[in-house]
Amino acid sequence: MNVIAIDHVNIRIPISGADQALEFYSNVLGFEPEQYDEFKNGTRTLFSFRLGEKNVLHIRPSADFKSPSNTNYDHFALIVDIPISDVKKHLSDLDIPILREGNPLGATGRGPAVYVTDPFGYIIEIKQSSKLS
Repeated sequence: MNVIAIDHVNIRIPISGADQALEFYSNVLGFEPEQYDEFKNGTRTLFSFRLGEKNVLHIRPSADFKSPSNTNYDHFALIVDIPISDVKKHLSDLDIPILREGNPLGATGRGPAVYVTDPFGYIIEIKQSSKLS
């Protein structure tokens, strides 16, 4: 097997959380929503956010949603092509608290990163591209 990339990540949210997800992932993080209208009119059971040309985040509202805990979830990581200082300013301007900062090692090497929590308890690492370091 020769895996070349992660195609998508699928997370569950509370059944009533679609508008909160749209606000956070679209307005805070700047991801383009896909299939949201189809989800709202009942023709799809999930909707997505375009993270990049080849990557999406699926959001599946679920009646049996349970918040992620440190026993079954840690975080997912996103690489950005802007300085982490710009990310921090953007988050600060929107009053989004930063949980912690670091210089974690990932698939593309080390890079400065910040960690935030979405409205449902998922931790997201936002990491500066190693090309900017």
